[in-house]
Amino acid sequence: MSGAGLDVAKVRADFPILQQEVRGRPLVYLDSAASAQKPQVVIDAISRFYTHDNANVHRGVHTLSERATAAFEGAREKVARFLHAREDKEIVFVRGTTEAINLVVQTFGRKNVGPGDEVLITALEHHANIVPWQMLCEQVGARLKQIPVDKHGDLVLDGLDELLTPRTRILAVTHVSNALGTVVPVKELIRRAHAKGIPVLVDGAQAVTHFSVDVVDLDCDFYAFSGHKLFGPMGIGVLYGKKELLESMPPYQGGGDMILSVTLEKTIYNRVPFRFEAGTPDVAGAVGLGAAIDYLERVGMQSIAAHDRQLLAYAEQALGRVPGLRILGQGRERSGVVSFVMEDIHPHDVGTILDREGVAVRTGHHCAQPLMQCFGVAATVRASLALYNTSEDVDALVRGLQKVREVFA
Repeated sequence: MSGAGLDVAKVRADFPILQQEVRGRPLVYLDSAASAQKPQVVIDAISRFYTHDNANVHRGVHTLSERATAAFEGAREKVARFLHAREDKEIVFVRGTTEAINLVVQTFGRKNVGPGDEVLITALEHHANIVPWQMLCEQVGARLKQIPVDKHGDLVLDGLDELLTPRTRILAVTHVSNALGTVVPVKELIRRAHAKGIPVLVDGAQAVTHFSVDVVDLDCDFYAFSGHKLFGPMGIGVLYGKKELLESMPPYQGGGDMILSVTLEKTIYNRVPFRFEAGTPDVAGAVGLGAAIDYLERVGMQSIAAHDRQLLAYAEQALGRVPGLRILGQGRERSGVVSFVMEDIHPHDVGTILDREGVAVRTGHHCAQPLMQCFGVAATVRASLALYNTSEDVDALVRGLQKVREVFA
């Protein structure tokens, strides 16, 4: 199966890990929401950096340092272009989405959230967009509130204006639910929050891999994502922030490249984004992320989005025919994920038997326990799709589920 303009067979050939067998069967990888696989060009870019250009960045005057700095800052420019940011100074390199959110909590949050204030999140959030805000609220005496979800997994927005109060200091919301695949109408939420002067952080970890994101069009104040979900390396991620906001925020960590000058009496901090990048950065990770972005742009985000919609619809129909299987979360717009339970069979048992068939899925609460509680389950089986998946992968999943039913018959 191919989406419009997407040659999936050619794409699959770009990912060496997909060419192997697991337990004597061809690998069917349906866990990209946890971590996506890497194309050869990304692996080669990282190897090439360490083989030819490895050095520390920004301060060195020798050739290798100049090359490394150019590669590192070139990757920042690629990320800015990928997100349609106004300038590369709005791109901060971090370790991943979790660190990006913690950075905002510990800088913007500590500066702006105080006793009696409120932080608004949604019932769809990953723990990474709950726990840091929860910790801040406990420390300063603020209140954490949430926008609820309905039985389909869509946000209930009827009471949003009442939730956005004069005490709300920030709205933090996922773009795409990692557990259900619900696509959140973030542009509408941002518009309504901004009408009351409330800034918005968007967790884009599950969005950037499936469709094009324009942070200027969204008008979000912060946007975060992880490189390893975007077919890049682990340990690198991005925080986009509007320049004026970043410039108003204190540093997150001290030392290294976040300073301009230091005396025992006073430190003068570097300009953005460097004031938020203390210490030696993951230069190779940034280079790998830049290579992943180049790869996705060559494939085409529109083609990827079309393939995602087509394959998700196929997966829902195929899984819907499996006896005793219930799909959780069938909202108005979804992307990349099918989450389900099987009657009287624990998700971990489902995942174990599927692994014997060479099918890799994720089982558990998906770091979204409050959301699981909304649906009255402790865990689900999650099949997550990417540009290299095919209808044949879905068929293999269905065959594996038939094996599950045979074992527990």
